[in-house]
Amino acid sequence: MIIRFGYVSHALSLWDCSPAKALTFTRWKKLTESERKEQLLYVTKQNLEHTLRMIHYNIAQEISLYRFSSSIVPLATHPEVLWDYKTPFKDVFREIGELVKKHKLRTSFHPNQFTLFTSDKPHITDNAVTDMTYHYDMLDAMGIAEEAIINIHVGGAYGNKQTATERFHANIKKLPATLKNRMTIENDDKTYTVSETLAICKKERIPLLFDYHHFMANHTEDEVVENLLPEIFHTWNWVGLKPKVHVSSPKSDKEFRSHADYVDPDFLLPFIKVLKELNVDVDIMIEAKQKDKAALKLCEDLSRIRGAKRIGGAAIQY
Repeated sequence: MIIRFGYVSHALSLWDCSPAKALTFTRWKKLTESERKEQLLYVTKQNLEHTLRMIHYNIAQEISLYRFSSSIVPLATHPEVLWDYKTPFKDVFREIGELVKKHKLRTSFHPNQFTLFTSDKPHITDNAVTDMTYHYDMLDAMGIAEEAIINIHVGGAYGNKQTATERFHANIKKLPATLKNRMTIENDDKTYTVSETLAICKKERIPLLFDYHHFMANHTEDEVVENLLPEIFHTWNWVGLKPKVHVSSPKSDKEFRSHADYVDPDFLLPFIKVLKELNVDVDIMIEAKQKDKAALKLCEDLSRIRGAKRIGGAAIQY
């Protein structure tokens, strides 16, 4: 069994390499028309160049999983801006995608918590479709739209989880099939449990991206990892991809849902034990505050435990 690890958005080991430098709408409004265009191009260019630097870093460090920042293009979905960012940056988008494919990296996006399909307000659903389209269009510009994923949560319960779930199934119909085919859904740390999320995924034939930390924070007594994982991993067969999981560990007992700087191996070992029993290759995205440093450290920590062999910068074989 091989486990590969990755990180989210920003390689902290690199100097001044944020892929999410911002241009706020308030700032944009104060600029002249020519200044607006200039600033949009300037900030986007920085974010794409930093993303490219991190792809090269990931290749050098043998980190096979990477989640792109959702904030690469400022104001891309703002209704008063909606500018063409693909044409001026088509070459760098393509360069990023070619590196991803050449080195067999696994990439993804994770839109923010406002991208949801459970609201009873039509404009919220419309905004979700717009946001999903933005993420898909970036993958398409990179030439990797057929292999990367866009992960979201089910959304809010709005006081009635059953009704909200029914709205999800109705509202998701507004999403074009090409986008829906790239979707995954993640279980929540407060609202939708793994079983509830799995039922939605089965009905829509969408893979479930299992979050172990969220599961530990939000599960019922009859939910057992050993029983759930085979069903969860089966959902990935629908898109022909290796199962992917999120892990992090609690900041403290008092702040259990908050992510710590690094991942505590002791918190993760019970889950690793289940994976070993299933003997299934899996990719694990680290959602710790120290990002790439946390991914590399966890790999190092686990490799010290008997039965584990480090086979790359961020990969373990059992």
